[in-house]
Amino acid sequence: MNVTISPSSVAGTARAPPSKSYTHRAILAAGYADGATVRDALWSADTRATARAIGLFGGDVDRGDDGRLEIDGFDGRPDVPADVIDCANSGTTMRLVTAAAALADGTTVLTGDESLRSRPQGPLLEALSDLGAAADSTRGNGQAPLVVTGPLSGGEVSIPGDVSSQYITALLMAGAVTDEGIVIDLETELKSAPYVDITLEVLDDFGVDARHTEDGFAVDGGQSYAPAGGEYAVPGDFSSISYPLAAGAIAADGEGIRIEGAHPSAQGDTAIVEIVERMGADVDWDRESGTIDVAAAPLAGIEVDVEDTPDLLPTIATLGAVADGDTKITNAEHVRYKETDRVSAMAEELGKLGVETTEERDSLTVHGSDSRLEGGTVSGCDDHRIIMALALAGLAADGETTIEGADHVDVSFPGFFDLLEELGVALERRA
Repeated sequence: MNVTISPSSVAGTARAPPSKSYTHRAILAAGYADGATVRDALWSADTRATARAIGLFGGDVDRGDDGRLEIDGFDGRPDVPADVIDCANSGTTMRLVTAAAALADGTTVLTGDESLRSRPQGPLLEALSDLGAAADSTRGNGQAPLVVTGPLSGGEVSIPGDVSSQYITALLMAGAVTDEGIVIDLETELKSAPYVDITLEVLDDFGVDARHTEDGFAVDGGQSYAPAGGEYAVPGDFSSISYPLAAGAIAADGEGIRIEGAHPSAQGDTAIVEIVERMGADVDWDRESGTIDVAAAPLAGIEVDVEDTPDLLPTIATLGAVADGDTKITNAEHVRYKETDRVSAMAEELGKLGVETTEERDSLTVHGSDSRLEGGTVSGCDDHRIIMALALAGLAADGETTIEGADHVDVSFPGFFDLLEELGVALERRA
């Protein structure tokens, strides 16, 4: 699907979609349990991939008419899957499920689409092998397809922290149901640390104790997953909130935009509220009620470190395109290892719209004052976050902006374009 966006002002109320990060972890945690109900879950292409894995491990995920997920778990020990686990485009699924597969008494094969088969899995495979499982890349390059043979008993392992925090999450979640538990020593500084904090929060909500240590993290073995009252509710997603929030900062009319469901949590991407405010937008976050009100104002470029908030880079880059001065996004090298190289993708696609950028290995600088944001045709790069960020640029561009391959928003925000229309954006979908 291609989507063409005309310059538009926005107003109204937006509801935050549920968090993709929390939903992945909750589905898998319920799978590790005897069973649980997950309320307010995000049902997207990525989270459906995790749900399918639960089914192949011997559990079951049933989605009711009210959106609740009723999950029968495999109670700590997954079955050997009867088929290959296809993780589609979901890197979170592959990493979390790879560690779960190492608990099975047999062999599991995992794969994904072309993009996922290019993403690094080597450090996690090495860690699982060091812990007693057999974990290999079929091509010997640390990338999927993967072959994992368990069972894993636990122990102590060292792993780099600067490639993906999801390796840490995967080991902690699996480690709780091993015999020995797992102690993780970090070889390098941890990037995207708030995502591990999310994991610790979800584990605690499911009755599992995991903790920071002087050198990394640890989780004791022999634990059971069981949320209080048998239910867990997923909070709103601040990665997704970044898009209506930025839309309001760029193009809100006098009424502004109100975003609901924005309750505080461990998500690092709550930083987007402060970032938009620092750039000059009128922002008011009522944390108790979970509402954010935002109105447009002249924006000015700032410097933003995305070491802990990699998913915000595309949104910040678009804000920089409409701001005066330079917006410099630093500590961004790990953002190159997502669904696509998001640093290069944003530089290239914004360039097609007349935006001047300077790309370095670990940074992206957007020269707002040297740019003239004009309509044009851009590629979504098969990446949901690139697509949504470019849609924001279309609100302020001079002329129509067409985004190719826009259906990939289904990965995290299936109703994104419907929401834009509800806020007053003029857009046209073409198959």
